[in-house]
Amino acid sequence: MPGPVRSLTLGEARDHVLKRCFAPCGPDLIGLETEWLVVGGDDATSHVPFARVQQATAKAQPLPAESAITYEPGGQLELSGLPVATVGAACEAMHADMVAVERALAADRLTLVGEGMDPGRRPQRVVHTPRYAAMEAYFDADGPDGKRMMSSTAALQVNVGLGEGDGTAEERWLLAHTLGPTLVATFANSPMNAGRATGWKSGRLATWWQIDPTRTAPVALGGGVAAWASYALDARVMFIRESTDRYIPLDQPLTFTRWVLDGHPLGYPTIDDLDYHLTTLFPPVRPRGWLEFRYLDALPDPWWRVAATVVAALLLDDSAKAAAFRATEGTEDLWLAAARWGLEHPALASAAVESVEAALEAASRVGADDDSIAAVASYLDRYVARGRCPADDRLLQGVSP
Repeated sequence: MPGPVRSLTLGEARDHVLKRCFAPCGPDLIGLETEWLVVGGDDATSHVPFARVQQATAKAQPLPAESAITYEPGGQLELSGLPVATVGAACEAMHADMVAVERALAADRLTLVGEGMDPGRRPQRVVHTPRYAAMEAYFDADGPDGKRMMSSTAALQVNVGLGEGDGTAEERWLLAHTLGPTLVATFANSPMNAGRATGWKSGRLATWWQIDPTRTAPVALGGGVAAWASYALDARVMFIRESTDRYIPLDQPLTFTRWVLDGHPLGYPTIDDLDYHLTTLFPPVRPRGWLEFRYLDALPDPWWRVAATVVAALLLDDSAKAAAFRATEGTEDLWLAAARWGLEHPALASAAVESVEAALEAASRVGADDDSIAAVASYLDRYVARGRCPADDRLLQGVSP
């Protein structure tokens, strides 16, 4: 909560951001977070009562691999797996928990849908918390895209450790961004929304691109990891927490830097306010003592395993890493082209083939499980080698999942 007088300098704020976000958090682990749309029976156009989803999901707990179950604002179901030593262990644990949830939901004729944007329903927020109410009000001031992002989109998030060697964090930070457009195009899976084709292969990323760029645009990489501190302090303050249940959305732009220097009628920011501010920043790659890959559309089983395995192999294996840097040279800024065209874009298609082939060759060396390695080979043949992505299949299906 804010204080009545200034207690934080810009230098202290910058140092705190870098220490908190780039200090490795123990062993070099892998974690997965999968988000799912929930539909009733074969009807992809009607909203399922949120209480029904919660009650059905509760019957699956405790989950066999102990993933945490939470919900995004529109009721998207999120499974957050425990961080583990290898991507294979992460995939096997997530699969076990996903199957347990699927079975519990199926008993009530509910289905998990792995798709980056709700294909048949308009956004409807069902999780009512002070944070989400203030966030929605903040985004509503700029148009409908924030509401759609909050309540209609779903992602696959891959979390990768920062490593312990000198320069490893910097290298992984750079490669995570460099790979972004290629992996967005490779796994694009959100071409439909509210019953209509959006004109984008990744409508989810296109939606993120339309909202407050001070918190959703990629971080400029010229300054290395230090650029993250500048990004965080230059981002607008979304809301100020006046109390535990009263969050005040800001309708006039106020960067965190200006809040530190000039204050606000509600007070000056504290370290606690800075830490909370960091949770309201949503760039494609976000550091938190590990790296969050936030730019991948949600994918159905088993394709989410492919994306997780590819990310891990390209980040953790030296040979695959070198291949990825070579393959993606010149594509680093093609974020919107990737979202629009997927692998129809020639440069991204070429980069994808080389990157996924390198990941497949390295997968066993980073501890990928046999099922995931087989899925990568299948995905390479079915999609990447043919310049296609799941969005292309989705457009042929129409609204029905």
